[in-house]
Amino acid sequence: MTTLDAARMDEIAARHPAVFHRSFWQRFRVPVIAGGFVLYALYCWWFFAIGHVLGTANWSIAGTYLADWVSYEVRPEVTIASDGAMKLTYPRFSPLGPDAQPDWVDIERGTMTRTTPVAGSASTAQKPASMGFMGSGGAVGGPSSAATEAITTTTREEEVVTRAKITLNSATSVEVVPQRVTVRHSGETLVVDLDGAKMTVDGALPAWARQKEPGGKITLSFGFAGWGEIEGDDISVRRRFLGWANFLFDTNSPFHGKSTSEVFSLIASGDRIDPKQSNLSLAWNNILYNAEWQHLDVWVKLLQTIVMAFVGTLFAMLLAFPLAFLAARNITRSRLSNQVTKRLFDFLRSVDMLIWALFFTRAFGPGPLAGMSAIFFTDTGTLGKLYSEALENIDDRQREGVKSVGAAPVAVQRYGVLPQVMPLFASQALYFWESNTRSATIIGAVGAGGIGLKLWEAMRTNSDWENVAYMVLLILVVVFVFDGISNALRSRLMGGPAH
Repeated sequence: MTTLDAARMDEIAARHPAVFHRSFWQRFRVPVIAGGFVLYALYCWWFFAIGHVLGTANWSIAGTYLADWVSYEVRPEVTIASDGAMKLTYPRFSPLGPDAQPDWVDIERGTMTRTTPVAGSASTAQKPASMGFMGSGGAVGGPSSAATEAITTTTREEEVVTRAKITLNSATSVEVVPQRVTVRHSGETLVVDLDGAKMTVDGALPAWARQKEPGGKITLSFGFAGWGEIEGDDISVRRRFLGWANFLFDTNSPFHGKSTSEVFSLIASGDRIDPKQSNLSLAWNNILYNAEWQHLDVWVKLLQTIVMAFVGTLFAMLLAFPLAFLAARNITRSRLSNQVTKRLFDFLRSVDMLIWALFFTRAFGPGPLAGMSAIFFTDTGTLGKLYSEALENIDDRQREGVKSVGAAPVAVQRYGVLPQVMPLFASQALYFWESNTRSATIIGAVGAGGIGLKLWEAMRTNSDWENVAYMVLLILVVVFVFDGISNALRSRLMGGPAH
């Protein structure tokens, strides 16, 4: 190993000053870039008030929404009349059906005498005497007597609910009697005295109960078990169950509530439930037209989204292909044609697909035509730009070789240009087709049709989150399948291994 002396080092430094005397940027560019990134992150933290947002965010709501995706609720509601009579009801479309009698709701009934006012026939009513303009009866047109109506009452013995106890789990229950609500949760007890619309809380509210103002509605949070509300004479409880209720058969189906073995037995060897069709046909029909999950409608909307993405991408590719030859400077030797075509591409792709969807929804009305048009316009601009840039970067030697043998201009493009760019064109078109399958879902939410519109409708109710999860899962499956198909086709076209 040779050691360099000081004179030799000075000589090398004189010949190559850039190696030994680096500029400020060369020496400090890494810490400068890192410092700039930190300053930018701090600025974003301050400008968007990220700390305040994180501090004031209600994280429990996020957990509740997540639980709603994989569960369903049964919602018993207790109403108390002014005379103390109680009534327990369920929503019209309860997962338990019209005659719900769950074993976790304990009801005590009794009879009570109830007096109900009944409007009787009107008694003798005298019409106001007619008077002249200056008559001596007082004011002009004043009645001489008012009509009266006889009010009668009816008294009857009626069976009513005297006590209702709703048990959510071993640690949580809500007990209701006409003048009091007793809530037990995690070893704590909340007692609310009722006097009509007036509510009085015994003691302090536990951490799982909230009341914005004295006498106002009390909201109860029981974690995954459910939640409830107490509002005067109306007590509602929501008990949550893991899973998706009535996913195959709704409450109107004759197969509802039956086990899997019972359903298969009915389909295979049971007597016909409907004389007009077999049990297999009836079961399949009940699944397709399930009123709660609407499987057929969801699948049709999903297929509509797939077709919308495919047709929009296909038309964009077919139009962008010839326009790209006009935009490529080495193919079309006209600056005017190049600039006009490129500015057209810029215009089409500068407007976001969602904005085009809003525009075409107003023009054509809600439906897949608006979605296809939005995809077509946006992708024509993007694919046209990509295609023209690919054409401008081809190897001219292959084209010149075809031209040297006296080939016609069309043949020059066919044999000298297309073999170089067609695999890239097809690969980019496949990628956009895959991407537009996702984009079609988003633009569907603004009225462009497909499953996106149905997904938005389910989210707007703020209650059917299990339906939202179902549709999101279907979209994910479709995206995964299309991603695999697209990757395989692109790999074959480009000659590389599949990913």
